[in-house]
Amino acid sequence: MSQKLLLNAKEINIILQRLACQLVENHKDFENSALIGIQPRGSFLASRLHDILKTDYGLTLLSYGKLDITFYRDDFRRGDKVLKANETDIDFIVENKQVILIDDVLFTGRSIRSALTALQSFGRPSKIELLTLIDRRFSRHLPIQPDYNGRKVDAINNEHVKVCWKENDGEDAIYVLKN
Repeated sequence: MSQKLLLNAKEINIILQRLACQLVENHKDFENSALIGIQPRGSFLASRLHDILKTDYGLTLLSYGKLDITFYRDDFRRGDKVLKANETDIDFIVENKQVILIDDVLFTGRSIRSALTALQSFGRPSKIELLTLIDRRFSRHLPIQPDYNGRKVDAINNEHVKVCWKENDGEDAIYVLKN
């Protein structure tokens, strides 16, 4: 398996700053908005954006949570290995809030569909937006598109996008892996 560096730590940081700026433009003080990271990998991105918005923009009314979609996936019972659920941590009311769902890679759209279903368990937001770091735009199975994206990637079927976070993988980098 070969891997090619797509984005390094400096480039990822630039993208995160741009995404944070776009969020502030659209959500102002975040009084009625919330960031929700899709577990497991989207929560790293959501946490980084949360930190940037608090530190660089001084936003104090920022609601932030993590959403597990394990048991909402359409392939939940299809594999041979047992899936391990992640933590859901949403300690605020989503009813009538503008929710920004956050995931690292948008591939087929199935994880996002699962997240939309899981989110309904917590109430009915007034609006839901999608933020992804990487948009694999030619791989959709469902008609789902991001409202905010860091980078569009044209990866073919035998290629895989791997997002590495310093907190989990020891480095900030994005690779395209080829079988």
